[in-house]
Amino acid sequence: MSPFRGQGFLLYNMILILLILIPLLSGILSFAIKGDGAKTLALISSMVTLAVSAYISGTNYAQPVSFSHEWIPMLGTRFSLLADGMSSMLCLLTGIVTMVVMISNANKDTENPGAFHGFLLLAQAGLMGVFLASDALVFYVFWELALIPVYFLCSRWGGEKRIPVTFKFFVYTFVGSLMLLAGLIYLSIQNPNGVSSFAWADLVQAGNALPEAQQLWLFWLIFIAFAIKMPIFPFHTWQPDTYEQSPTPVTIILSALMVKMGLFAVLRWLLPVLPAGVAYWSNTVVILSVIGIVYASCIAIVQTDIKRLIAYSSIAHMGLMSAVAFMQSNVGMHGIMVQMFNHGINITGMWLIVSMIENRWGTRDMTKLGGMATVAPRMAIALVIISLANIALPLTNGFVGEFMLFNGLFRGDSVAQIVIMVFAGLGIILGAVYTLNMIQKTAYGNVAEMTVNKDLSINEYAGLAIIISLILFLGVYPKPLLDLTAGIASMIVPVS
Repeated sequence: MSPFRGQGFLLYNMILILLILIPLLSGILSFAIKGDGAKTLALISSMVTLAVSAYISGTNYAQPVSFSHEWIPMLGTRFSLLADGMSSMLCLLTGIVTMVVMISNANKDTENPGAFHGFLLLAQAGLMGVFLASDALVFYVFWELALIPVYFLCSRWGGEKRIPVTFKFFVYTFVGSLMLLAGLIYLSIQNPNGVSSFAWADLVQAGNALPEAQQLWLFWLIFIAFAIKMPIFPFHTWQPDTYEQSPTPVTIILSALMVKMGLFAVLRWLLPVLPAGVAYWSNTVVILSVIGIVYASCIAIVQTDIKRLIAYSSIAHMGLMSAVAFMQSNVGMHGIMVQMFNHGINITGMWLIVSMIENRWGTRDMTKLGGMATVAPRMAIALVIISLANIALPLTNGFVGEFMLFNGLFRGDSVAQIVIMVFAGLGIILGAVYTLNMIQKTAYGNVAEMTVNKDLSINEYAGLAIIISLILFLGVYPKPLLDLTAGIASMIVPVS
């Protein structure tokens, strides 16, 4: 137990604010720095933030850390933060991924690096706030803060089609955010005590007290915002184009971290708050999620662009986690938390490899690639390890979480649930098909001519080393991650 821990000890509890303030202030400062100084500041900031998140995760085995201070009393809201096992795990993931992004991008030339890295750090600050908020209005403010920098990053540093793609992304998320805000305001004024409140406990009490008829429509008002962010079928259409057109660091932030915002929000702000609505609509969401698994996997098989293949792969993975969330089993809930972390690590590694391929061969088209194992053997080894982790090969980190997910999904007490399990299981088979096909076409076969003849650089070594070390360590010894998130499932909803 931390020597600082004690009831009401403000200094220790204020450490949560550092997770937000460090990237926030560093991001603002980056805009005033020209040249590579912004890269150095962003790297230092990401390392310090990771150290703080690792410390909080290490002390979280004893008890959660919280902070609360008066903010806007007339609206019934306080600046309240909470780091339980799930929040600590996602903050740790955010710290790791952001640092890897900064390391891997250190030798890349970027137009206006101060603004680029400033926006990345502001997005990190928003993400930390989303994962820590225990007040709904605070949650919503950080939800928007995390998204706004991404709009600028995509529209300014994206590909040729960045403007229409970013506009589509903006429309989807803006509409979802407005619906979310309306739902949270409605819940806040339903407080049985007669006083408006955005506190998590008060929203849970208010939501549970609502008649079923009100919970049914309020469920969709809130859920759609989260479904867009994950995304699940049919709210996914913004995702492949946005991933394709975004610069690699932004794609990593989107797919490794921001999709977790949606799933985290379902677990924290939907399942406990509207139990009758969840019970009524759970089968619908499970069916949509499973359709998304099969649909995205089939489309991934026919892709020739590696970036789009991985984008559809991510939809399939998130579809599985979404389906399990609404099955509400204890082992399944625990598996979601483990897999959120592992998927974030694996998908980061995949995007790093794609960026390295594009930088060296000048293309992402698998029909024009081949022979990586001959000309860049270290990169090929990294590609194989990360790809196999992404399809949950035993002894990689993806296996433990996915096993727990399917364990939680399997409820063989009806024909319908067996059918759902069978179709969800197709995701494993189809995932192996498109992943092994990608490895074959990229790493082996005829040697394609490289435009930049070199294997991994030092900073690329460092970024991939962190990813692969976590893949192998958590694949062999997942206990630290399991312990950190243990017991959180039963706090979300009363599960069996």
